[in-house]
Amino acid sequence: MSKQDYMNTSVQEPPLDYSFRSIHVIQDLTSEEPRSGLRPLRHSKSGKSLTQSLWLNNNILNDLRDFNHVVSLLLEHPENLAWIDLSFNDLTSIDPVLTTFFNLSVLYLHGNSIQRLGEVNKLAVLPRLRSLTLHGNPIEEEKGYSGVTKADRATAEVWKHMNIKPKKVRIKQNAL
Repeated sequence: MSKQDYMNTSVQEPPLDYSFRSIHVIQDLTSEEPRSGLRPLRHSKSGKSLTQSLWLNNNILNDLRDFNHVVSLLLEHPENLAWIDLSFNDLTSIDPVLTTFFNLSVLYLHGNSIQRLGEVNKLAVLPRLRSLTLHGNPIEEEKGYSGVTKADRATAEVWKHMNIKPKKVRIKQNAL
């Protein structure tokens, strides 16, 4: 791994896109060609992708067995994975393997078969997770689940500005 490869790893790179490939098991990624996009994928000298985004949406995955191993075969820097799209598969739970990607900021899980709201608690260990989608899963029917709309966000922002006082800047007496 060269320093140049590491520095070129970027969210701005196109995703490694395996969407709509009828993938049943994660191991199939090693023999399947990713979809080509408008911009070509860049690769390290070892032939691995330099992207931080992996799209596996609209497949037939029901588990993530061997996910870490396969991702390490595909990506030069799997530890930098920031965006995983697993939407529209048949996942029934949130696999703990997803919690090992500490740079994960976007995780799409909508349109799966996740049944228990408690599954979401596993993701609390991901410090950079900013976008999580869960709509279209059976958990929507569970008591305590609620989606957040744009109107909810606007209301929360107004409330924040009205109720959270800005921090006062204090000048030390000795500094004068």
